[in-house]
Amino acid sequence: MSAKILVVDDDESTRKSVTEILRFEKYEVLTVEDGQAAIETLAADEIDLMLLDIRLPDMDGIQVLKKARDISTDTQVIMLTGHGSMETAIEAFRNEAHDYLQKPPSRQEILSSVASGLALRDESKRKRMLLGQIEDSVSQLKDAEGITAPPKPKRQVVLLPEGVSLDLARREMWRGPTKERLTPTEDKLLEIFVTNWGRVMSHGDLVFLVQGYEVPEWESPEILRPLISRLRRKLSSFPRGEKWITSVRGIGYVFDAEVPE
Repeated sequence: MSAKILVVDDDESTRKSVTEILRFEKYEVLTVEDGQAAIETLAADEIDLMLLDIRLPDMDGIQVLKKARDISTDTQVIMLTGHGSMETAIEAFRNEAHDYLQKPPSRQEILSSVASGLALRDESKRKRMLLGQIEDSVSQLKDAEGITAPPKPKRQVVLLPEGVSLDLARREMWRGPTKERLTPTEDKLLEIFVTNWGRVMSHGDLVFLVQGYEVPEWESPEILRPLISRLRRKLSSFPRGEKWITSVRGIGYVFDAEVPE
């Protein structure tokens, strides 16, 4: 099955040239002209990779990239820019962009970046599938041994600082009209933090508790960094929420928020 690629650029000539290059290689290509259309497409369709212009008529490309990370963590993003700078490149990579290309990119640059991005996406999906198989095997083993986990309550509401409520079962946080939805991984990570409120958790322990497997010591911070970044971004919707998770240099993280009364 051909990969589905979204090209986001308000410049018609760029959209056409990039689309022609990709379609010649048998990729399925969708095109939109602005950030809002890109976000709506990501929410409605399964996009494998997105080529995204930094400058769009309705919003900054980095804003689109951040929203894309919340909507579809598997979608690889290649940033396109005709006005590149070190600052925008760093910001793009901080928000998990796969690559950063100067406009107009050559045919070889486009195809090479797209191929490596799709390979990364496939590897991520393969690892998740293997993890699912391991979890299924563990569950079957527990059933065979007569080990059962207690049923999870339908609602698990935890009170966070500043009047914020967290429903672990429904994977959502809210304070008045402000609401944030959590992915299953974000929900699990936040549950671990509030369960260990004020305790420094090592990178390795957090990866093991969230993902269910051990990784080399050097790898665990790299796995956690994007997860922590996305969770902090959602917490920042609430007063002082961006400060609740604190980095402990060389060790890990701590949920250091003030305990609500």
